[in-house]
Amino acid sequence: MRIALIITTYNRPGALAAVLEGCLKQTAPNFEVIVADDGSTRETADLIATYQARAPFAIKHVWQEDAGFRAAAIRNRALVATDADYIVFTDGDCVPPPDFVASHRRLAERGWFLSGNRLMLTQAFSEQVLHDKLPIHLWHTRDWLQARWRGQIERLLPLLRLPGLRWMRKQFPRRWQGAKTCNLSVWREDLLRVNGLDESYTGWGLEDSDLVIRLLRAGINNKSARFFAPVFHLWHPENDRSHLAKNRQRLQGVLQATHIRAAKGMDQYL
Repeated sequence: MRIALIITTYNRPGALAAVLEGCLKQTAPNFEVIVADDGSTRETADLIATYQARAPFAIKHVWQEDAGFRAAAIRNRALVATDADYIVFTDGDCVPPPDFVASHRRLAERGWFLSGNRLMLTQAFSEQVLHDKLPIHLWHTRDWLQARWRGQIERLLPLLRLPGLRWMRKQFPRRWQGAKTCNLSVWREDLLRVNGLDESYTGWGLEDSDLVIRLLRAGINNKSARFFAPVFHLWHPENDRSHLAKNRQRLQGVLQATHIRAAKGMDQYL
């Protein structure tokens, strides 16, 4: 099974470097990285080029012009740039541990998508991680316990590893709430079936919820990857939420509708 790890970024090269360092240490074979760049400046392109030279796997850089927050559009463009069997979505401020891709591979199952969780770092600790280039992707339990004691992370629960709880993973197969593209994986053929993400959502918020709702409507169930495949989320200022009310209204319409395909999706790039 060929996997593509799609990493969304925008003008935060320091955080992206931390994420790509985590990618370099992945234990999984046969995967590629696609940086889905929502209009960053040349600094990000130069950074990606350095990692393309270092990585033993392919790193693709998919860029679109900066025209505001268009995460759905750049993810669709990234989806078209790969023919991998399985897609793992994350963000350019979410550092993966070494077994992140392997864990998604292990849990992947036809007829299901995977929704994982994240460990939130405080602002001060995130700044320290980036300034000192701390290799948190290689940290062990003792390191994280010390970080919790110092108040550098909000909670330890996302770090728990419970690989054997199969009954728990399928306990809420129709739940869409809480599934986010910072840690979500889907078979590419299922994404094609629902036409990817809906680019009608512009500005921050809810384009990932829209995707999950349509996947569920298409018969693809939600399998939990919690307590097995976390990411370490670096703090960032709250995104501009001026479009959130409109996006909420759009999502309410989707909840009351019956369609499975995005009105404005990845088919425009195929």
